[in-house]
Amino acid sequence: MEFTAQEKYEFKRLLDDLRKKTGRGTELISLYIPPDKQISDVTAQLREEYGQAANIKSRVTRLSVQGALESAMSRLKLIPKPPPNGVVIFIGNIDVGGGKSDMYSAALEPPDPITTYRYHCDSSFLLSSLEAMLAEKKTFGLIVLDRREATVGILKGKRVEPEKHMTSTVPGKQRKGGQSSHRFQQLRLIAIHDFYKRIGDAANEAFLALDSKDLEGILIGGPSPTKEEFIEGGFLHHELQRKILDSFDVSYTDESGLYELVDAAQDRLLDLELTQDKLVVKRFMTELVSEKGLASYGERDVRRNLELGAVDTLLLSEDLRSNRAKIVCSNRSCDFTDSQTRSTSSPPLGTCLKCGNALSIIEEEDIVSDLSRLAAQSSATVKIISTEFEEGTQLYKAFGGIAAILRYRTSHL
Repeated sequence: MEFTAQEKYEFKRLLDDLRKKTGRGTELISLYIPPDKQISDVTAQLREEYGQAANIKSRVTRLSVQGALESAMSRLKLIPKPPPNGVVIFIGNIDVGGGKSDMYSAALEPPDPITTYRYHCDSSFLLSSLEAMLAEKKTFGLIVLDRREATVGILKGKRVEPEKHMTSTVPGKQRKGGQSSHRFQQLRLIAIHDFYKRIGDAANEAFLALDSKDLEGILIGGPSPTKEEFIEGGFLHHELQRKILDSFDVSYTDESGLYELVDAAQDRLLDLELTQDKLVVKRFMTELVSEKGLASYGERDVRRNLELGAVDTLLLSEDLRSNRAKIVCSNRSCDFTDSQTRSTSSPPLGTCLKCGNALSIIEEEDIVSDLSRLAAQSSATVKIISTEFEEGTQLYKAFGGIAAILRYRTSHL
């Protein structure tokens, strides 16, 4: 199942939240139940684990583990049959500091089917299987080369991973004295062939180690005629040779050349999320300096443009970590209300501007969900941008992670 941008963001936030939760002992339970697993079998195992937990020496840990198991069995009574992708249950006493703990319980259907039943009891929740589901599954092999050096890398989702850098022993075009021109050219061609073979061997080792279903294709970059010589020479394994998508002119053949190759290949990677993210951020940057100026950034301006229906594309960094809070006065006879965007570093609420009583939060919504809901009201496109590439990091650090491309220019305070 493919994530939408919003679903992927919400799933990441959930995992971030679960990652922060810890128990004081091995008392947090993670249950991964495949779709074909009988709930009665799971309940039977939990009863058995409950009996074995009686042997835990620490009274506090024993009671916590048994309490978590009881809660898990109660939760299972509400699930007569696992959903199509199975179900994951997290349950246990979370350490909240000061020697106190709170019982936490959550159940979710993952985006991909669970294939193996897992019962895991530890001081933290088991998340590795869910984290793997978040990974962008599209992978491309990258090769940049000239006759002096070459670099082999892999593009996994949005991340470029250099695998091997090589330099050649190919002599320059000027022959040394005493050598015949023909002899020199023969030696040079042999050295070029040997270097291409080394590149092919390195690429074969890196790419054949990948699951063939995950490797979408291979992109090759370099100056002409080098890259064409390499492709036509058949230096890659026959299975990989068939996966060559295209070749592109690039200026560099070191690690930076891998990034240049990804940029040069954008037309071939339009369906790849990385390219879509890069293009929309570049479009925002272009609008920012153009005469029309159809760009807006910062929460205040973007929110106002959303309310006016002026936003065409809303850009939100996936690293945003704040909530939109609805605030009221604790004095019930006071009608003061306010809305604020708050994070863990926000100052205390303070007192009511009308009557001086304490303020309290009655409702909170994640800032991405809040702004996405506003965007939906005017049919604006929402793009949640990763910070795993340069433009995405710039959006977050320079523009606060909130920006918009506008339908028309607006003027407001």
